[in-house]
Amino acid sequence: MKNYGADISLGVYLKKYFGFDSFKGSQEVIIRSVLSGYDTFVLMPTGGGKSLCYQLPALIMEGTAIIISPLIALMKNQVDSMRSFSVEDGVAHFLNSSLNKAQINKVKSDVLSGRTKMLYVAPESLTKEENVLFLQQLKISFYAIDEAHCISEWGHDFRPEYRRIRPIISQTGEAPIIALTATATPKVQHDIQKNLTMLDANVFKSSFNRANLYYEVRPKVNTVKEIIKHIKANEGKSGIIYCLSRKKVEELAELLKVNGIKALPYHAGMDSNTRSENQDRFLMEDVDVIVATIAFGMGIDKPDVRFVIHYDIPKSLEGYYQETGRAGRDGGEGQCITFYSYKDIQKLEKFMQGKPLSEQEIGKQLLLETVSYAESSVCRRKMLLHYFGEEYTEENCENCDNCLNPKIQFEGQEFIQLILETVLAVKEKFKTEHIVNILAGIMNSTIKSYRHNELEMFGEGQDKGVRFWNGIIRHALVNQLLEKDIENYGLLYLTDAGHKFLENPHSIMLTQDHEYEEGDDDDSIVGPPGGKSGGAFDEELFSMLKEQRKSLSKKLNLPPFVIFQDPALEDMAIQYPISIDELKNCQGVGEGKARKYGKPFIDLIKVYVEEKEIIRPQDMVVKSVVNKSGIKVFIIQNVDKKLDLEDIAKAKDLEFDDLLTEIETIVNSGTKLNIDYYINEVLDEDKRDDIYDYFMNKAESESIEEAIDELGMDYTEEEIRLVRIKFMSELGN
Repeated sequence: MKNYGADISLGVYLKKYFGFDSFKGSQEVIIRSVLSGYDTFVLMPTGGGKSLCYQLPALIMEGTAIIISPLIALMKNQVDSMRSFSVEDGVAHFLNSSLNKAQINKVKSDVLSGRTKMLYVAPESLTKEENVLFLQQLKISFYAIDEAHCISEWGHDFRPEYRRIRPIISQTGEAPIIALTATATPKVQHDIQKNLTMLDANVFKSSFNRANLYYEVRPKVNTVKEIIKHIKANEGKSGIIYCLSRKKVEELAELLKVNGIKALPYHAGMDSNTRSENQDRFLMEDVDVIVATIAFGMGIDKPDVRFVIHYDIPKSLEGYYQETGRAGRDGGEGQCITFYSYKDIQKLEKFMQGKPLSEQEIGKQLLLETVSYAESSVCRRKMLLHYFGEEYTEENCENCDNCLNPKIQFEGQEFIQLILETVLAVKEKFKTEHIVNILAGIMNSTIKSYRHNELEMFGEGQDKGVRFWNGIIRHALVNQLLEKDIENYGLLYLTDAGHKFLENPHSIMLTQDHEYEEGDDDDSIVGPPGGKSGGAFDEELFSMLKEQRKSLSKKLNLPPFVIFQDPALEDMAIQYPISIDELKNCQGVGEGKARKYGKPFIDLIKVYVEEKEIIRPQDMVVKSVVNKSGIKVFIIQNVDKKLDLEDIAKAKDLEFDDLLTEIETIVNSGTKLNIDYYINEVLDEDKRDDIYDYFMNKAESESIEEAIDELGMDYTEEEIRLVRIKFMSELGN
């Protein structure tokens, strides 16, 4: 092969073809490696200029470069971009399933004539026999494999077709390979090189540190409202919101639109024309926000995306890093905000259950890394860079929530020790829930039947409660002292490191907060540097409202939370409603409660606002989508008809949990609903009375966790929620 790399003046070609005066980072040395005919591995974060590393050599070298790329949208974007730099339209083409026969013939004609320097091919198209025969006719300058992490099962976007690339290259004619990716741990990098038989390749790694990106993880509380506030505080700026499900993408895009935000959805279930049109409208700035699944964004070259929000936490840190990396590619502001709830992790674990065991094992490990990142109080940047094999030596990056708001830590050695000893005491044959119940001293039929109430550690941690011990077990899993046996329904067992820890216990610092399961509204308000903490409620007013609620509860002889729950008071302390109409728009209030209990609260707020000369954020009231209220009307009508709740859920394609959440919202907003007919079917009278009595006489709040702690594990979360609905409906409305 002709060696182009040694003496060629690359700056001249860079200026001629792309109009740039200088290369970024390690681009020049990478391009020289390709021109010299070496296999080349490039690990370069999003925005570093990977594409140029194969585009420029393709234009300089004889023959056609075959660029293997995973997404049709990405190919189209890159081909359009190359054609804009060249006078020759045929300089770049793509070959994939979106083309008809005439278009395919035109592509092949241009390639065979020598006009085409770059041919983009999907891995699926590459393996078709007719395409293999076609490629055998060409002079191939080199193969570029973009998004090469798709080769590895440990990568965040594994594609089995990518593992068939090497045999096809061997069939179509040997040529150098350049493999490129924005995200790869050392393990994924080795997988890629091994699969492509390029272990001797020249390797070029750029730093993963994107100093301009601000990282923050918030609890998943009032998520839609928080997102709307963030977008309105950053009006006119471009942003991407990622959701895991197509349904959530559609719902959230609709909600943003009714709240005056220019937003569009994007996911693989939409027809390709709509998808392309929505993508183009975002690139052309007709809309500010795209709500998308991970199908969106790979290789989309929009430099001024100012925020990336994850409505759902991603399945892996590679996915998270790549998706957040779409913010601030021009070096300007980039806010990366993720909403996290451990329940989402449990859902993702459930989705894995039908997959082969090896895939479950890998998926479990990747999720563990994500949990560790979300719940850790360590600098976010330090954790991310460590994950990708890079050391970050600064103590404080000054651009993430953990560095700007350091969390209190506590010594966890004795708690971890107690957990490990309990797991061994029950012969490593029980799941998390059972271990937690032993330590929290919760007596139930399983504990009794195994006589685990006779263990010395039974009740030893009852002063800490269920949530605390769940958190300690997660820390033990994250620190790889415990494992879940996925073949045996998640039974806990000690790792070698866990046994060593027990033999020689050592200090292990754990974080005191980040209790994301229910979330804490205070924690969800941390803003970027110099930013305003826009979601914080007025604590002085909140205290006054709580006093008002206590006074009213004594007068009416009702538990305070029946009148208004804490989130409703917090929202009043954000919105400052001074009329019944404004009050009914606060979270968890609704018309019934506003009219029944609202007057003393709005009178108090009115005086407070006048005294403190407060400007009220009335533009921040989140409007609901009409369709949502349609679901609520449907539920109310069918409960009135005494239809089985499970049938109501099926009719609207809802999970039963989601139906209960809808019913709770209806009841908490002041509408009376009688579900006695269903409760009487599924609960015996004693259980129903016990739960009702707990909420009437013992409960300090509406919390399900506190109810389980008090009532014991014989009472399920679902049973408690059903009776709580009955209680709130009868006494509160």
